[in-house]
Amino acid sequence: MASSSKSSPWLALLIVCALLACTANGYDPLSAGYYDRSCPSVQHVVRSVMEWNIAAKPSMAPAVLRLFFHDCFVNGCDASVLLDRASDLESDKDAEVNESLTGFDVIDEIKSHLERACPGTVSCADVLALASRDAVALLGGPAWAVPLGRKDSRAANKSAAEAYLPGPHDNVTTLIKAFEVHSLDERDMVALSGAHTVGKAHCHHYRARVYGYDGEGGAGEIDPAFAEMLRGTCGAGGDDAEAPFDEQSPMRFDNAYYKDLVARRGLLTSDQALYGCGGPVDRLVEMYSEDGEAFARDFAIAMVKMGNIPPPAGMSLEVRLDCKRINNY
Repeated sequence: MASSSKSSPWLALLIVCALLACTANGYDPLSAGYYDRSCPSVQHVVRSVMEWNIAAKPSMAPAVLRLFFHDCFVNGCDASVLLDRASDLESDKDAEVNESLTGFDVIDEIKSHLERACPGTVSCADVLALASRDAVALLGGPAWAVPLGRKDSRAANKSAAEAYLPGPHDNVTTLIKAFEVHSLDERDMVALSGAHTVGKAHCHHYRARVYGYDGEGGAGEIDPAFAEMLRGTCGAGGDDAEAPFDEQSPMRFDNAYYKDLVARRGLLTSDQALYGCGGPVDRLVEMYSEDGEAFARDFAIAMVKMGNIPPPAGMSLEVRLDCKRINNY
């Protein structure tokens, strides 16, 4: 199997460095060295807390990575997904699509350490971006230089979370449009979908697919033995039952996810939608299934691009002292 982990991390870094001039908040340019003077320990603190948490509970790695996706796809990478509901503030956490999110405690722990080391300096949005990179690297995936300098929003948008986050039953056309909104192309979409090489999904997200009433033909096809196995997990545990996205290596960040798609063993309808309809998306899946280094390289590039999705112009931004609530002035 071609490895997507550590065979050429320098290659990913060289390619990603070309993207560091982008901006993520519409105001300040991002830079990997943004905190070199104001908080030189930021990278060490984030990595140390992530290492400890993932060693204790490996599922925190895909959980943190999922937080970053759900944050950036709603009003840009502004840490709005971390905000708790308040009397005068709605919360993205209350959106149905976000009800199963976890990993908030890990981000809060990192932020707490950073507030002691560098008070009022490192944004929660940057914490989430760095923690996501380390989540991938600690599971054997690529590492990349993270552009920093994001700010945190003073608002959330529950309705936008419901409207704009890709769903488990989406077809490939819907997925392409969801990514295009954020200037992410088909290559970015297929590479970023590879985040599903780690983690699990609940039965109610894949029940329709494995029981055969969530699409017909093409990308709706499913390996019969795989469907039978998953019907067993749903039957035994109901909607709360879980299955790994990648049954081969569920906690190793590699290219096995794409091998599963070629074998018609994608867990969600939106996973299998990437393969089976022909065209450039199919060819990308086939390439990544055969070339783990190409996947690692393109995933790193796409993560930087996604991390540069800006908040809307004119949004009120700050560096939150507590990721769960806005600052009181």
